[in-house]
Amino acid sequence: MGNRHLTRRAVLGGATAVALGAMSRTASATTGPEVPSLWREFTRTPFTHPQIPYIGRAGCRAGATRLPRPRVVADVRDFGAVPDGTTDSAPAINRAIAAAGRAGGGMVTLPPGTFRIDDVIRIGHSNVVLRGAGSTRTKLHATKNLTELIGVYGSRYGGDKSSWSWAGGLIWLAPEARWTSLVAAIRAKAWPFEGWTGNKRDEWRTLTTLAPARRGSWTVTAQDTSALRPGALVLLRLADDAGHTLLEHMCGGGPGPEAYTWDDKTKLTSYVPYEWPVRITRIHGRELTLERPLPLDIRPEWDPRLTTHVQELTGAGVEALTLEATETPQQPHLLDKGHNGVVFQCAYDCWADDVTVRHVDNGFGLVAASACTLRRTRVAGRGTHHPYFCREGSHDNLIEHFTIEPRTTQAPTNTQLHGINVEGLSSHNVWSRGDMRMGTFDSHRGLPFANVRTDITVDNNGRHGGDASAGPLFGARFTHWNIRVTNVRAGMIRLDGLAPYSATVGLNEVREFDQIDVPDFTGDLHSRLELYGTTDAVRPRNLYDAQRALSR
Repeated sequence: MGNRHLTRRAVLGGATAVALGAMSRTASATTGPEVPSLWREFTRTPFTHPQIPYIGRAGCRAGATRLPRPRVVADVRDFGAVPDGTTDSAPAINRAIAAAGRAGGGMVTLPPGTFRIDDVIRIGHSNVVLRGAGSTRTKLHATKNLTELIGVYGSRYGGDKSSWSWAGGLIWLAPEARWTSLVAAIRAKAWPFEGWTGNKRDEWRTLTTLAPARRGSWTVTAQDTSALRPGALVLLRLADDAGHTLLEHMCGGGPGPEAYTWDDKTKLTSYVPYEWPVRITRIHGRELTLERPLPLDIRPEWDPRLTTHVQELTGAGVEALTLEATETPQQPHLLDKGHNGVVFQCAYDCWADDVTVRHVDNGFGLVAASACTLRRTRVAGRGTHHPYFCREGSHDNLIEHFTIEPRTTQAPTNTQLHGINVEGLSSHNVWSRGDMRMGTFDSHRGLPFANVRTDITVDNNGRHGGDASAGPLFGARFTHWNIRVTNVRAGMIRLDGLAPYSATVGLNEVREFDQIDVPDFTGDLHSRLELYGTTDAVRPRNLYDAQRALSR
């Protein structure tokens, strides 16, 4: 697509190719391939469809098939790392990563073998990639947890909850300044803001205000472009008004959201303003072309502006290794010690590829991270709280070819399994081609919207979470497309009775179990159910791939 808009002819031509082209599996012999009416509608209005979001540019570098492959600049053995399973190699690995950062980036290699690490592995400079010899050949054995290494990370919501239940990783990709301020705040027993605009959420300045624009537009009109340049990453900031019309808009608008009580949802309102990172691809006069279409309308009452943010981590990745924590019993719910896997924070255009985590509290995390790709990732071992979590305004990420293995030990009492989590106003994220042998589709309140799960097999044995003060489970334009539920449990997967302006397409028949949710909004949800009782025969089989094909 580049920076040009799709023509109607290109959209319809691409749609025909996708609908009629060969897919990765054979259609059901009894039903044959079926093209849902929702897909035909979408191809006519791909950027503004009321139920299905446009996610065709989700992921690193707008969904690039090939991830960057920088030149090798360091081997961890040259800095003292020893793959003998007993020597603490964390200092040496971190020295090698820091040297690559000072050199302006590059690949840091780990040979086959087991490296013991007694500290966090930190990637804090852009364009640095840590690469092993393969997830079955290179292992990092983590002996300690984040509570031991950094300290008790209390919750901003009080009580004895541990924020390591939803933040931080033993491989932690975050800008160096962000990492330093986070650790300092945790050790001072102060709650650090985890997002894009500093620990007090006021460390930003306005670059320009914006004229009104509609959701799906690729261009916006700026008041002043003097502080902007093509290629720059900026933060679109939308504040809510007293009537909470921004939150209503995230839910599709109308009588249901208008009648909802928003003022007492204090956890939800702490997530506002909505912050969306995006690159500017072109400046022509006062018109700015963006890397992705607008996720929401821009209206004057929401004080729309482009702002600065903490310096992002970009072009960084971790590849071809296994991170294995020392096996310990899973902790009670929300008391995680921080045996966590790989986390991206304030990261844009970053990635993980061919990475396995084992015996962790939480597997792969996206915390105020956007446009990242997690590819060929796997969560294994004794069982997890969040195998994948996506929170604090994380947008436009792609998790594809992912696996959650069944737990190897029985779940202790008072623990939770949430599966693939999304919360905190996170939007336009995609989970594609998943094999979930345990877990669920965890929309964890906090009004996530416009997220897609497609071409996934799930043994739906987890439970969703979310505090009542975090508000609705779903905003508008959630889409579940070609989902195979092996144990026929309906929870959080069939959306037509739960999510406003959303779609469920290609789902086998499911039934309720003991966690039964009621919709947050009254009246007609304007949600669609199509090809219920049909899987794999739906065409296109994978919604993300089909949307990508439209842009070629």
